[in-house]
Amino acid sequence: MMENYTYNSYTLQLEGLNISKDSLYPALLFLFFSYLFIMILNVGITILIFINKNLHQPMYLLYCNLPLNDILANSIVVPRLLIDLMRPPSERLISYYQCVVQAYIAHLVGTTSHTVLMIMAYDRYVAICNPLHYASTMTNKMVIKLTVCAWGVAFVLVGILLGLTIRLSRCRTLITNPYCDNASLFKLSCESVVINNIYGITFTVAVYVGSIGAIVLSYTNIAVVCLTSKNKSLNSKALKTCSTHLVVYLIMTFSGMTLITLHRFPQYSEYRKLSALLFRIVPGSLNPIIYGVQSKELQKALLKFYVSKKVLAS
Repeated sequence: MMENYTYNSYTLQLEGLNISKDSLYPALLFLFFSYLFIMILNVGITILIFINKNLHQPMYLLYCNLPLNDILANSIVVPRLLIDLMRPPSERLISYYQCVVQAYIAHLVGTTSHTVLMIMAYDRYVAICNPLHYASTMTNKMVIKLTVCAWGVAFVLVGILLGLTIRLSRCRTLITNPYCDNASLFKLSCESVVINNIYGITFTVAVYVGSIGAIVLSYTNIAVVCLTSKNKSLNSKALKTCSTHLVVYLIMTFSGMTLITLHRFPQYSEYRKLSALLFRIVPGSLNPIIYGVQSKELQKALLKFYVSKKVLAS
């Protein structure tokens, strides 16, 4: 163990997952095929949206941020974890700077998922509650502005979060997690982390309250319009698009809240590590499936692409 090895060491040790020899190969196969599945689905759905002009609608262009998020989130975690599982614990080393970058990206994509889903809720609100103004409101320029805003807010907030952690000196070297995150980094310090905890809790509450508030407000207005409208076609379309968006949001929120809660209970460290891993894998696997199953436009585009390929091959 490298615990308390040296003061302000630039070499850290990742505790990783404690897996028995019997479970090692099943775990490796599960992680490898999960990562492959996530990459194929998310890269595929992103390419499909960009090459198909019928899908160049605000709803799908905004949705593209989610698969990009899942690709980035899993790419910084899973390949490294696969390599670490094949190493003995004493050799699972990572430089401090690599750890900070990994933590920054992990928190950036997590925060961006919330801001993107807030914007998608606004998009659904305009489409269903103000359909006559939708085309003039959700222009391409507006979609770009909202996307930049979603990433920009996350970029600044996470920058402050990690900035407060970087200022701390370190007296420990063991990261008690499968990958680096902010909580694992500031736990390396023997200084007071009160400011980190206050900002971290404020940051988390603001993100969750903001996203939950936006979802509730948007969907309440949508529900009122659907209940007062006698247009069955409108209600059916609203139900499909909104239920998809809501399921994706609930999966992400439940995964995130579980991870945050378990960080407060050190005795459940193995459950926390498993939860940290599933927080990346589960949404990344389910998001494209949920959108693909619910969206007729995506299904049509996929079928058209498959048929055209088949024709070219023959």
